[in-house]
Amino acid sequence: MKRAIITFAQSIVLLLLLSLALPLMSQERGKLQLDHFYDMISMSGPRISPDGSEIVYTRGWVDKVNDRRRNELYIMNADGSRNRLFATGSSPVWSPDGSRIAYTSQGEPSGSQIFVRYRDLEGSTQITRVERSPSNIRWSPCGNYLAFNMMVPHRESWPIQMPSRPDGARWTEAPRIITSLVYRRDRVGFVEQGYTHIFVVPADGGAVRQITSGNWNHSGVEWTPDGSEILFTSLRVEDAEYAYRESEIYAVNVQTSDIRQLTSRKGIDRSPVVSPDGRMVAYVGYDWTDDTYIENKLYVMNMDGSNPREIATGLDRSPSGLVWAADNSGIYFSASYNGTRNFWFAPLRGSERQITAGNHMLTVSDVNRNGMAAAVLTSYHQPAEIVTFRLDDAELKQITDVNRALLDRVKLGEVEELWYKSTDDLDVHGWIIKPPDFDSSRKYPLILVIHGGPHAMYNVGFNFTWQHHAAEGYVVLYTNPRGSSGYGSAFGNAIKNAYPGKDYDDLINGVDEVIKMGFIDEDNMFVYGGSGGGVLTSWIVGHTDRFAAASVNFPVTNWLSFVGTTDGVSWYRNFREFPWDDPTEHLERSPLMYVGNVTTPTLLMCGENDLRTPIAQTEEYYQALKMLRVPTAMIRFNDEFHGTGTRPSNYIRTQLYLYHWFNKYSR
Repeated sequence: MKRAIITFAQSIVLLLLLSLALPLMSQERGKLQLDHFYDMISMSGPRISPDGSEIVYTRGWVDKVNDRRRNELYIMNADGSRNRLFATGSSPVWSPDGSRIAYTSQGEPSGSQIFVRYRDLEGSTQITRVERSPSNIRWSPCGNYLAFNMMVPHRESWPIQMPSRPDGARWTEAPRIITSLVYRRDRVGFVEQGYTHIFVVPADGGAVRQITSGNWNHSGVEWTPDGSEILFTSLRVEDAEYAYRESEIYAVNVQTSDIRQLTSRKGIDRSPVVSPDGRMVAYVGYDWTDDTYIENKLYVMNMDGSNPREIATGLDRSPSGLVWAADNSGIYFSASYNGTRNFWFAPLRGSERQITAGNHMLTVSDVNRNGMAAAVLTSYHQPAEIVTFRLDDAELKQITDVNRALLDRVKLGEVEELWYKSTDDLDVHGWIIKPPDFDSSRKYPLILVIHGGPHAMYNVGFNFTWQHHAAEGYVVLYTNPRGSSGYGSAFGNAIKNAYPGKDYDDLINGVDEVIKMGFIDEDNMFVYGGSGGGVLTSWIVGHTDRFAAASVNFPVTNWLSFVGTTDGVSWYRNFREFPWDDPTEHLERSPLMYVGNVTTPTLLMCGENDLRTPIAQTEEYYQALKMLRVPTAMIRFNDEFHGTGTRPSNYIRTQLYLYHWFNKYSR
């Protein structure tokens, strides 16, 4: 009798719980809100323990209180279970025996430092106390040392004799003397010369030893299996005749600092990876060309630099993330292809083949010696999550789902792929995102979004910003016009000495393609882009009045004044001549020269500290629009370098200002 009463009571409780849950279960998904951005979690860099039992990775989140993005390391079993916080930091690397993890985090006396934590113990040990940030941490094969890259400042001094300083005098700090084309400027204009070198530190802490020196930039750290040498890439920049860049691959003896050169050609060789048996080196590069874009090729050579030869000759895409097969038979790599990314294998003899397939962005960050791979995967409706797969079957297994709680509460817009014809009968690739609850009988406003670079690639990965545009009722169009990467060298190089140019046709033809579908309100079309996208947006409003409003973000509007004021020095490759020899092309390709045609209300947004596309570029265009009485406004973001989203609050402001401007001038 007593048991029956308990059962009855339990049933009553169960019914009550079900009655409460039913409204939640049947509740419709709501609209994606802008403040959901604060709840999004990013995933990156999964690394598999040597025994294959655990995975450590970096999890990023927004610190709303301090207006920063934060990184934490999490560790979990290889099947995704026991997912737990490991440490505060990023860029984890397992020791060869799997007992320890090295990573970078904020430390003493300041800035980023290297830490090491034992896998089965609480607490971490700070290994370095250096003045500049270490990068590219790599364990020595024996596990006793850590090698890394770090910038070494170089301050020029001239033998001048200043008069004696009076007692108590407060003289201005001495100027910085710059004699090299290569120098760095920070976000408030501080000028510093310096070169990147290789350092070694004991894994238990101790003296940091610099093993390369000189006026060279040495990047990358790749130990040989016996631990005697480190391979690296060295970039040589010609000061007298800055017509090209050369980089070669070298090896430095860890004990003696003796350096030997492995590659030698006019062109680029970089990213060396040593085979497990120590006999060969895989790397990427290409012969020098004056093309503005070329896909990297995959090479192998003997350990002494002899017999360099190209493999994967049938793939006109850039390999990245090279990993040798455990049996030394070939190289695994990632490659971006027409808006997607997958994993490939190139045998030393034979044709390359695709290992994974799918309409996604798959970024493999680790492959262990047992043939297990860890990667980050994102697709139309899935933010980046961690997946694993075995090289022999390539069946992707998702083992995290950290954003599911948020996505289950919102309804996302459907994504549709486009291919269309443009000028020169060129096939151009793009996508549209439709508003949730899309109704084909209605007319929707359109937003055209333009990527920067210009050698970059929009892809099939999840994009919070565009999904929010769709949630606000816009159809979003994003395309890869000529000049984009991921479509082969010829496509990427199609804007050589012609930027902006026919890429404008590619964008406008994409708009016309979407209009043909019958659901676009042609009176309410909008356009925006940043950096290279800002270049093209300012070019568009100078060549058509079809858009109701535009937002030109951190652009180049005057190539002539851009030269010599940007912290980037690759501008010359867009033009046949230097501007002091013949400024014609620089002027003809400058959106400022067409500002007299602009009638479109044009907003301008730029970071105060932008040195890539200096804010003066925005100011010139703003002044011209104001003098011509074109509706405009200039928004100058505090504490921002190149972009307007380093600070989470500035990202939110950017979107709100954009909507305000578009709504203000909707027709």
